[in-house]
Amino acid sequence: MEDDERLVSPKPANDDQQVEKSLRPRNLAEFIGQEKVVAQLRIAISAARGRGEPLDHTLFYGPPGLGKTSLSNVIANEMEVKIKVTSGPAIERAGDLAAILTNLQKNDILFIDEVHRLNRVVEEVLYPAMEDFALDLIVGKGPSARSLRLKLPRFTVVGATTRLALLTSPLRDRFVAPHRLEFYSDTAMCEIVARSAGILGVSISDDAALELGRRARGTPRIANRLLRRVRDYAQVVAEGPIDLAVARTALQQLEVDDLGLDENDRRLLRAIIELFNGGPVGLSTLAAALAEEVDAIEDVYEPFLLQLGFLQRTPRGRVATRRAYEHLGLTWIDGPNGSAEQGPNQNRLF
Repeated sequence: MEDDERLVSPKPANDDQQVEKSLRPRNLAEFIGQEKVVAQLRIAISAARGRGEPLDHTLFYGPPGLGKTSLSNVIANEMEVKIKVTSGPAIERAGDLAAILTNLQKNDILFIDEVHRLNRVVEEVLYPAMEDFALDLIVGKGPSARSLRLKLPRFTVVGATTRLALLTSPLRDRFVAPHRLEFYSDTAMCEIVARSAGILGVSISDDAALELGRRARGTPRIANRLLRRVRDYAQVVAEGPIDLAVARTALQQLEVDDLGLDENDRRLLRAIIELFNGGPVGLSTLAAALAEEVDAIEDVYEPFLLQLGFLQRTPRGRVATRRAYEHLGLTWIDGPNGSAEQGPNQNRLF
């Protein structure tokens, strides 16, 4: 299954775009969670506005769905400036970037999503723009070619990436203010669900909001997606507001368990335990057993399972931990290479 088709995928789906815009916070006061980042931004924005200068170039990095795009729009609103939104893959040539830069006004914000995917030639044009607020162009060809430097208004580049290690060192060094976004606590997730429910006009109890937030993998995008699905269930089946019982029944029907795992996550764990005695098993072998792509296993399924401590990456391959056995209702017998006994209500993978 493709990642963007999964209910618990942190990546934006096609039907998320319009809803996310209406749910996004407009200023720092409305932004829930990420307290350290918000506190640092509040100081930086106040200082920049006091001096009448643009904000320092800022980089947000961390897993998808945690609010990098939302924070960039919050910064623009707080600075009372315009924001130009683009992404690394969309800027294919240096001329594309030059067109964007020459249309910026003083103190404007250029937000580049997936900044790690910028073309290297484009990066070379971006360096002087970020450092000297100048655009270096080559006019003409051959012996008659000459270099032309255009001055640009002072502006702010806000970059967002899920893969900090893929940023080149020169580009990473030009972001004066890097901020790491972390997964949200259950309390923050509960507040986010309650806020989103209010905007969507959904009646939800506090314990139901906590239940939804608890199963959303610490990711607001997943919480908002679950809220919309549970809202549909409550409207059609329960014919009333969302209480704890309705939320749990709806989530059970959606196959999202207490820890936020869906059937694809459980299927991967069962494959390691039942087909390979808990591991170790090589990544390519596991992908073949599940009929999945290697990249999907490594980038889509594993990160959250590693975070929960259900999976270990070893030099010999992937190993299911004791916690994975216990969560699936299987009996841990003799370490990761031992066998697993079937629990009373567990269906086998094949």
